[in-house]
Amino acid sequence: MADDAAMDRAKFTAMTEGTAEDWAAIGRASQAHRGEHVDRIVSHLKLLDNDYGGFSVDRLEHSLQTATRAHRAGQDEEYVVCALLHDIGDILLPASHAELGAAILKPYISERNHWMLEHHGIFQGYYFFQHLGLDRDMREQFRGHPDFEYTAQFCHLYDQNSFDPAYDSMPLDAFVPMMRRVMDVPKHSIYRKPAAA
Repeated sequence: MADDAAMDRAKFTAMTEGTAEDWAAIGRASQAHRGEHVDRIVSHLKLLDNDYGGFSVDRLEHSLQTATRAHRAGQDEEYVVCALLHDIGDILLPASHAELGAAILKPYISERNHWMLEHHGIFQGYYFFQHLGLDRDMREQFRGHPDFEYTAQFCHLYDQNSFDPAYDSMPLDAFVPMMRRVMDVPKHSIYRKPAAA
């Protein structure tokens, strides 16, 4: 079996030597691992469990509450998955956590949801920046952007109020099928041919 796998590998040692057959072998190898990126993201989400960071709920519970609120409000699966992953960068990139969640989901979501994820940290600051000596109105620099109110509503309705220890959140397993559907095929990627017009 190992010999079969070795036989179905690219033969080049530098990309300048690559052939269509090499890239077909690479494509076949990638297909064998299709969907594993979701498992890896779920594993990283689980790292947020028991990390309270001083809050009344741990970071995983905050993520689950945010996604549960969005789901129960009737938001579509893409939005709910965005809500679930919005703070996935909290422990890996605490100085720019919003950008990490946005980068993970960028190939799979609308530009509107990507903008919301990428900027939610600044918009969430409306609720607490003043306590840190920062400008709570930092989000105003984006006033007039088509997704300003959309992002403000995400923070107001689902994010800023999801620190309730008594809230009945859905379990992480309930969201995994949604993640698989949303993240099954990239909508935007430099590695995909553009759709025929």
